[in-house]
Amino acid sequence: MAETLVERVWTWLYDTFPERQIYIRSDGRVQFFTFGPTLQAALAGLTLIFLGWVAFATVNVIFKDRIIAAKDHRYQQMQSAYENRVADLQLSYDELNGALVAAEDRFKATADELQMKQNTIVNFLSHKQQVDATLAGLAHATVRTQPNTPSHPGVYLGGPSDGINSSVSLSGLPSTPRVSIPSGVSELPIMPLPVSPQPRTAKPTKASLLDIGGTVGRLTELLFGAPAPTPQLSAAAYVQHPALRVLAEQTERIARLGSSETALMTQTQGEVAQGVGELQTVIRRAGINPNNYTRRFESAHGMGGPDIPLQNVRVEGIADKSFSTAFLRASAVLEQMDTLLSAMHHLPLAMPVSGSQFERTSGFGARIDPFTGQYSFHSGVDFAGPWGSLIESTAPGRVIYAGQRGGYGNMVEIDHGFGIHTRYGHLSTILVQVGANVPAGAPIGKLGSTGRSTGPHVHYEVWYDDVVQNPSTFIEAGRHVF
Repeated sequence: MAETLVERVWTWLYDTFPERQIYIRSDGRVQFFTFGPTLQAALAGLTLIFLGWVAFATVNVIFKDRIIAAKDHRYQQMQSAYENRVADLQLSYDELNGALVAAEDRFKATADELQMKQNTIVNFLSHKQQVDATLAGLAHATVRTQPNTPSHPGVYLGGPSDGINSSVSLSGLPSTPRVSIPSGVSELPIMPLPVSPQPRTAKPTKASLLDIGGTVGRLTELLFGAPAPTPQLSAAAYVQHPALRVLAEQTERIARLGSSETALMTQTQGEVAQGVGELQTVIRRAGINPNNYTRRFESAHGMGGPDIPLQNVRVEGIADKSFSTAFLRASAVLEQMDTLLSAMHHLPLAMPVSGSQFERTSGFGARIDPFTGQYSFHSGVDFAGPWGSLIESTAPGRVIYAGQRGGYGNMVEIDHGFGIHTRYGHLSTILVQVGANVPAGAPIGKLGSTGRSTGPHVHYEVWYDDVVQNPSTFIEAGRHVF
């Protein structure tokens, strides 16, 4: 086959380029040149190559600028596509990096706000513990053993009377006492049965808000309660950057923990408000208007400032307005309770005697006078007991009188502030001096039978705004502190 193909090529070559001779005649001489098929084919090939090169060069010269422009255009297109691709990648990277940074910032802000809320609650509970300490101190001063109700009332009767020593002027007091009988408070002609003091470790039956353990338990319960959903990033962002999902889940978890704080503060506010209402009821039981008494207490201590609505106030570091409002309201109510407790600290809610050996022998109000046998008014409560027993102050205050005074005999009068005075009459011995500041429960004298008296007892009076009050209402109110 190879020989046949070669033969065919040579046959085609000899047929296409037959041998040719060129004759040249010059000066009578004739010359000729012979061109064989091979030479002709070579010359034809060279001629075609030359012509092709000439055509290419000609086209190249003629269309050079256009070709260069086309090449530049293609290059620019490639470069633009490459730059666009790089820009898209950079933009995608920047978006993902920005989303990651934003998620980190959101997580940090949420965690910081949760920490601020926790610190705020800790401070609130710390303030609440101070209020508890105030209430505990008040309870320590008021909860004492009640005297027994006498089996034979009227054995030891007595008290000051305008009919005896009428020439003695009682400074600062009207000649005819005005009696205030508070509305809604029943008179107690006989003291209630003895009530044993509650242990110091017992949980209060009143003002249950002050149970710190219960509040902390509610805090734990609310912290892990049903959370509210939080916004999430797109699924595409999670696919491109898995760290975003982790941060979003942690942020949502922290946000759920933080959202329960508002419910806790709102619930705490309600409980504190309930405690405030119960303390106001205690003061009202004593026959005193709690609002007027609290305003008097606040006026004495100086209070004021601009009126700024709570919605215009926020807690530093906490962006949750609902939590800020709930916290500020709870703090305001707790501050109200603190003020109320401080005001109650000056109320004579305790008894001037302690121990089961004492008996209540005469109550407040109308009675048959033990000396004249006629109807008369008794301005206090009598407690009989062993001679020389200690008589204690029923509230903190300053001694404004200590000495002999008419039918009172040896008497001590204490100013507890805010219009409240107490008197202790018929003492055998006076243990304090005028001007002395005495705490609640401090011994001020010893039980005796000086003055207008039929036997050893203490005559106890309570005055409010120069109006004699029923001491039994104060003592009964003191029994409701816990």
